Amino acid sequence: MQIAIITGASSGLGREFVKQISQKEPMEEIWVIARRTDRLFHLAKQLSVPIVPIPLDLTKQESFTRFHALLEEKKPDIRILINAAGFGKMGSYKDISLQDSGDMVELNCRALMQVTLLSLPYMSRGARILEICSTASFQPLPGLNVYAASKAFVQSYSRSLRWELFGHGVHVTAVCPYWITDTEFIPVSQENGNPAAIRHFPFSSHARHVVRAALRDSKLNLPVSAPGPVSFLQRFFAKFIPHELIIGCWEGLRRL
Repeated sequence: MQIAIITGASSGLGREFVKQISQKEPMEEIWVIARRTDRLFHLAKQLSVPIVPIPLDLTKQESFTRFHALLEEKKPDIRILINAAGFGKMGSYKDISLQDSGDMVELNCRALMQVTLLSLPYMSRGARILEICSTASFQPLPGLNVYAASKAFVQSYSRSLRWELFGHGVHVTAVCPYWITDTEFIPVSQENGNPAAIRHFPFSSHARHVVRAALRDSKLNLPVSAPGPVSFLQRFFAKFIPHELIIGCWEGLRRL
């Protein structure tokens, strides 16, 4: 049974990935993972491809025991894995609670890694992994310090894993979008933090464009997908401009 697995599928990029894969990829089932059970079942009713809702809170370790047991029971052929679960909080170290900081690392890093490692035994040549990263991974970002650091982990992990899987024919792509206005990321990141930490989000992109580009880049086996001109330019200049200079420019821009 050929399937796709998508975490964070109840909203945002994860939800858009489910929709586009159901239209473009020949999957027998799509397994959708998120905390919000009602949204998963509502999504399942909207699409023609069989959707398997799997309500899991990936900040809880018992969720991975359940996920592993399901894989062992069904023994699927995973053709696409998309780790889209994650969140961020805006503000400095003093604005964000210890709980939120820890949960960011838990969900953005550890959960992504565990879902990937549990899924790999069920992936064969030609399978694809898309790890949802961010342009925040290209340099440190005050005001998004833990989030940017967690996404730097994701990019490094994805690129290293890509080489380790080279002989197995499993492709790994780190997807690094810029701000996306039509998801819940920005409003959620402003809750329980400091909404004034970043005041404007110019040249923001849209989920459907990001997902379309990410799926295309994954098929091309690119190590990094920078969907959109801002993402591309940020990735390019971060290779040459010292991080301290980028941080100085960022500190000015986010206060405009």
